[in-house]
Amino acid sequence: MLANLKYILEPARQKKTCVGQFNVLTRGMARGVIDAAEEAKVPVVLGIEEDQLDICSMQDFAAFVLPMAENASVPVAVHFDHGFSVDRCAEALRLGFTSVNYDRSQDPLDQNEFAVAGLAHVAHAFGASVEAELGHTPTADEADGTYAYTVPEQAEEFVRKTKVDALAVAVGTAHGEYKTQPSLDYDRIKKVAEAVKIPLVLHGGSGLSDKTVREAIASGISKIDIFTDINLACFQGDIQAYNDGIRMKSQAIPYELHAVKVYAAEKIRLFAGL
Repeated sequence: MLANLKYILEPARQKKTCVGQFNVLTRGMARGVIDAAEEAKVPVVLGIEEDQLDICSMQDFAAFVLPMAENASVPVAVHFDHGFSVDRCAEALRLGFTSVNYDRSQDPLDQNEFAVAGLAHVAHAFGASVEAELGHTPTADEADGTYAYTVPEQAEEFVRKTKVDALAVAVGTAHGEYKTQPSLDYDRIKKVAEAVKIPLVLHGGSGLSDKTVREAIASGISKIDIFTDINLACFQGDIQAYNDGIRMKSQAIPYELHAVKVYAAEKIRLFAGL
């Protein structure tokens, strides 16, 4: 069933569990993730980010993901991730996405607050949720020079002013492939969670150890975002198909779906504490 992000994440926050967000670019990737969530009987989030729209347009994504979400036996939120412009976020809302991440994290704090508050007003009128980012989580290649940690003392006022439904925090992770395991600031997560009392989101979830994931969830993380690892899993399915002598794309698709489902099932169960 198609679901609002807020109503998926709030029960997870209260139970100290976590919901997985998987950014997907094809129908097969989406099918694999939903199948894994249905088998585990837990909610899931399917997303696409603005930087991925040259691969799969927002309209195409909505056309195949929204019906799949509506027909799923578990709650599925459809999320526009890292939207950098209000126009793109508004387009997602018009198409029926149930949540948007309006990423103004590289703006000064007051500009971030003003922009996000305006979009939250619009999104809530659509019955959708808004995720914002306080602090900045860079790519793994940029992390050494551009990391801006979330300041707990700013978080309560930011959430109060913007009325966002979820807050992405910068606590030591990065987007992309890690060269070494990151060191997360769990105390910072706990302080932010106590200050804002809304679901917290961890970007850069690919490549994290199970121990790191469990500690992050115990500290207050309610959603973990993954793209790199689910993308790699899909590609590994293609490699396995090729190694098995498959030379037709139509015959490789089941390999992709299986590889995505296996990976997603492992993470979904870890996040849900199953």
